[in-house]
Amino acid sequence: MSDEIWKRDEIESPCTKVCVIHKTGLCVGCFRTLDEIAEWSVMTAEARREIMSELPNREGTLTKRRPKRERNPKTSP
Repeated sequence: MSDEIWKRDEIESPCTKVCVIHKTGLCVGCFRTLDEIAEWSVMTAEARREIMSELPNREGTLTKRRPKRERNPKTSP
């Protein structure tokens, strides 16, 4: 049986398998919203392309956690 049967002309998913939703509502792995992730398989190719073009700009909207501060033994109980 040929593998050609299973090939699809669709945009690949941007999923990186790091599925954690940030407080902004974006996935920290692929930068999509929950709605975009849920609807990805039924979206048109045009809608997917539009989202894919927006993803690089979304990365900057996520704030990184600050490193844990060391306790100062002189001021901490």
